[in-house]
This record gives sequence, C-alpha cells and structure tokens, in this order.
Amino acid sequence: MTSFSRSLLAATAVVAIAAGSAAAAEIRVVVAHYSDATQEIFRGMAADFMEANPDVTVIVENVSWDNLQQRLTTDIAGGTAPDIAIIGTRWLVDYVANDIAEPLDDCVSDEVRGRFIETFLDPSVIDGVTYGLPVAASARAMYYDIDLLAEVGYDEPPTTWEEVVEVATALRDAGHYGFGLQGKEIETDAYWYYALWTHGGQLFDDGESAIDSEAAIEAASLYKMMIDEGLTQPDPTGFNRQDVEALLKQGRVGMVLSGPWLRGQMAEEAPDVNYGIAAIPMATEQATYGVTDSIMMFATSEVKDEACLFLTEAAFTDEWRREFTVREGFLPVFQSVAADPAFAEDPELKAFTDMLPYARFAPLVPDWELMADSTSAALQNIYLGNADPETALQEAAARIDQLLQ
Repeated sequence: MTSFSRSLLAATAVVAIAAGSAAAAEIRVVVAHYSDATQEIFRGMAADFMEANPDVTVIVENVSWDNLQQRLTTDIAGGTAPDIAIIGTRWLVDYVANDIAEPLDDCVSDEVRGRFIETFLDPSVIDGVTYGLPVAASARAMYYDIDLLAEVGYDEPPTTWEEVVEVATALRDAGHYGFGLQGKEIETDAYWYYALWTHGGQLFDDGESAIDSEAAIEAASLYKMMIDEGLTQPDPTGFNRQDVEALLKQGRVGMVLSGPWLRGQMAEEAPDVNYGIAAIPMATEQATYGVTDSIMMFATSEVKDEACLFLTEAAFTDEWRREFTVREGFLPVFQSVAADPAFAEDPELKAFTDMLPYARFAPLVPDWELMADSTSAALQNIYLGNADPETALQEAAARIDQLLQ
C-alpha cells in the first residue's frame, strides 16, 4: 500500500513516527476507516509502541471500508501487501486457502488469548488455527425515533414485522419516512438477512444456497412491498449504510437497523434526537447479525516478530482496547473492557447483548464476498422493480451454487 499512499496521500492517513536514528524495522499497518477517530486511535497505539521500541517504525494507513478489500487484493497481487491489516473476518477463509494469512498461535500466548471474549475470537479460528484477532464486534438492533412514533400514537417500538408495517404506515401518512432500508454498497445483503432469518430462512441448506427458499422470497417480498407502499425512503438503492443512519440523525425516519457504533454518532452528531433501541423485529423467530472484524498478519511480512509485538503490546492491550471500543462504539471483545462500567452499566447496550444468543455470523466459506455480491445485486433488482423476488433470488442462488462447486 505504500505505492498507493504516495499517490493518494491527501486521502489516506499515513503516520510514520520514527524515534531517534534510522529504524531497524518498519511495520506497515492498514486500518479500516470506522470513523474520524480511527486514525487518531491507531496513531496513539503506534506512538506508544515506538516509544517503547525505538528501533521500529510503524506506518498506519487508513482506508475506507468500501475500498479496503480491493486495495488489499491489488497490493497482494503486486507483492506489496502490508504486514498487518484490519479485515472483515469473513475474508479470512479465502486468505487462508491461498496461503496469504500468517498463523498467529505462536504469536499469541495463553495470557493474551485469555483477554478475549471467546464468542468473538472463535470466528477467526479456522481448522483449529488462529489466523486473526477480533478488533471490532457488533450485533444489530433496531433504532427508533421515540418522538416520531409518539406523534403517530405509538409509545412502544414494534416487535414484529407486521407491527413495523403498521407503524411505518402511520408515519408515512404523517409525512415521515417509516422504515430506513439500505440498498447500496457493502452490507446491502446483510440488511436483508434480518428479515430472512427472522422469517425462518437460512443462507445454506445441505450444501446449497437457500436464498431462494419460501422464507427468503417472503422476506424480499416484504421489503419490496414496503418500498412500493411508500413505507421506506424513496429509492433505497441510492442509500448505503451511512445514508440510512443519516436519516435517523436528521429526525426523518422512524426506524432503522444498525449496530452499536451508531450510539456514539448519535450523541455527537444528533444529540437532540430522542431515540430508543430495541430488538430486530420478529416474524417466526428471533435473530440478529453478529459481525467481527479482525486484525491479521500477512504471510509475506518480513517483520513478523515486530508485528507480533505490536499486536500483543499495543493493539491488544486493555488500555487501547478500551479506547478503541469506547470511541468507535462497538461491543467489547476483551473481558476486561466488558466489565468496565462504561459498558457493564450502559442500558443502551442491553438491546445488543440480549440478542447475542440469537446472533448469526457470515459463513466461513470460500468466495463468500462474491456470493454476497450476487445476493446484493438480486436485491437491488427486486427493489428497482427489474425482477420479481422469486426469479431474482433463484438466479442468485444458482450463481452461488456454482461458486460452492
């Protein structure tokens, strides 16, 4: 990524803080841009580490999520992969299959491993080998505008999709957007999984795609009906996750589905919006999307020992785990952070932690991102009215089955 950072220095945050004379080692760390705080947090980690290790330089490169996977793919192909990077944990299986990811079991002692909440560490373990360490974790819940719902006669949030439609209809009639629906960019598929899973559907069944099941078609038809009836914002295919969240911050929508990070953004950017957090609406069962992002080390790194020290003595210390988790608004991945009063005594987190027993994670299968892209494309065609739900999902399922084979 160094070559890329030279040409896009204004857009990519790069910090190289060298102490003393020329460093004996240089660690390149690519971080995913979660918020404007991400760069500052990792700068702090780098500065602390370099003060304790003056013969090492740490370069931190801050890349947007929408560009991250392509950026890493390009660098890997060009032989310029970083030493360490934040990735979506679901990417690990492809990196492992292609000998790109470095095993971390020799790097991570039992003491360091014991710092983690096991539920969030498990997705980074493949065939008994640890290839990543969870840096961010979240479940999803429903945010709702208390004042907008009260305006149309509802003192409590809806608990079922049928009630969501009822409340959204009342909000539409009062001149508001009822339900914020994502239909653009990364996680368009995930926004549909909430409906899929709560309708009893699943992603795979007996080794084949199940996104064309009766439950899946019913879930997609629900979203399409809400679009057609004006219960969502106009043209959801023009709204990514941040756009949908912005509607809540602006007090323009009654309900959106999002993760715990939105709490911190609401406090900072929309302190006057009176909102609550509730479980994902049910159809036949409860479900939420559990997500972890991990930090991995690349097998091509020539400074593996130094990179390992950076992970265990900086990135995954109690101090920096708390700093990152509090400021970025994620669920704790460390036991010590989970016990901190900032989390243990936060009633808003209850909606997320209560859903963890029902959390489902993206499957660790090769080519998962291509499968997700096929699902997202099918959903966009449905939302735009270019294909009916059954046909679009059947075609996407066939493409996924080809990838599975």
